Amino acid sequence: MKNFFPNDEAPDQVFHTAILGAGISGLVSASILAEQGCGRILVIDEYDHLGGNHLDWSSNGYTFDIGSLIFQDDSPLIKHFPELLPHYVNVHPEWARLNPQGKITAYPVSVRDDILAGGPLVTARILVSALYARIFQRQMDSAEEFARYWIGSCLLTRSGLKTYMHRFYGIEPSQIDIDLAKKRMLWISENASFRGVWQRLKHRFKKSMPPSNRQLVRPKEGFAPLYDTVRQKLSKLGVEFSLGKKLNAVQKSKYGFTVVTEGGTFRAANVVSTIPVSQATNLCGIEMGSELRTITLITLYFSFSGNRGFDQSIIYNFSDEGAWKRLTVYSDFYGQVHGREYFAVEVISNFLGAGVEEAEKDFRAHVRDARLFSGDLKLEGSQVLENAYPIYSRGSVKQAEDAISALRDFGILSFGRQGGFNYQPTARVSTIEAESAMQGFNLKQTVEVVGEIKEEQIKM
Repeated sequence: MKNFFPNDEAPDQVFHTAILGAGISGLVSASILAEQGCGRILVIDEYDHLGGNHLDWSSNGYTFDIGSLIFQDDSPLIKHFPELLPHYVNVHPEWARLNPQGKITAYPVSVRDDILAGGPLVTARILVSALYARIFQRQMDSAEEFARYWIGSCLLTRSGLKTYMHRFYGIEPSQIDIDLAKKRMLWISENASFRGVWQRLKHRFKKSMPPSNRQLVRPKEGFAPLYDTVRQKLSKLGVEFSLGKKLNAVQKSKYGFTVVTEGGTFRAANVVSTIPVSQATNLCGIEMGSELRTITLITLYFSFSGNRGFDQSIIYNFSDEGAWKRLTVYSDFYGQVHGREYFAVEVISNFLGAGVEEAEKDFRAHVRDARLFSGDLKLEGSQVLENAYPIYSRGSVKQAEDAISALRDFGILSFGRQGGFNYQPTARVSTIEAESAMQGFNLKQTVEVVGEIKEEQIKM
């Protein structure tokens, strides 16, 4: 049998499974494999921390985040890491949106403010438009056509949904792949269908029921206490980590894989990837033509004193102006700091076509015109995150499927928000998809391969 390792290879560099990416998908996968008794597991990430894009930034007593921070106590993530639950903060967030008419109203659509407030003529136009789309629009090749079919072009524009779609993905809605709409925009069809309308009408006549789960956020000091807990749990199960070192290559050999990083070279019988698909194919030397596009997210961190102009904690920008897409008021969850409120604002760089300075200028001008945040508004800091989530331009889903298939042929299982080129809005979705992916993992084959590797080392 051909020797798998160079003569100076350290035995402790051999693993049953190497997991690329230490976000939720990677950590849940490590938990599942460790609980199954899948030998030695190594989690590798170029970040120097666990949690992937769950990033925070602290300064002068404030702690801000990139992206959403809402969890639920019935999330399957808690099943894998029950030790997390005591660290979360229980909150009661309210969501709203700024509509094109300049009103803070219900998210994602308000019958009163988006339809009835326009008067009988506007209401009639919306109804006729929706009916026309249902009868005459049968072809749906984009997310815009999907939304138009269910709610009509008039409401699509008046509600601000069309503008928000552009703002969220950085491309025109007519260019957003229909596969995304079918996966992530089903709430439109569910709410616009006759069944959905009937269900809402029935609920109005019932007493309001308390929510079945609790809404949670990370601790006030940031994500570190959560992921330190995860690391301790996984370490006790035998999972090891290599963090903060650049990935250089993934090479295939007779018995498995060689993962080359700036921090060392590791051998593994199997590789599971949750890093961006294009990065994984590049590491493996797989030629895929044009790379898959992803969103670059700018997050602005503000503190504020004065009248903010709304009561809700999370506001989405559905108006026709401004590049920002969402703001989250952290002081509603954790209390004020230095007598000031503080919040984060997300801006899609692809939509704005500019950087932090322009994003701040645009936000200040827009909220001034919208009569929001009247008072002392101070920028405390900012962060720019590449590969925040996929851009679903037409054909990208098929392109991603081809890349994931090529990785599978290479012997690598790739899934998750990044590894599956699959927008996942919550930790719940990421956990469920990781569980599903791990169901097909061949544990027996993994153990057999590593056994052969160990035998070779003994013979040396």
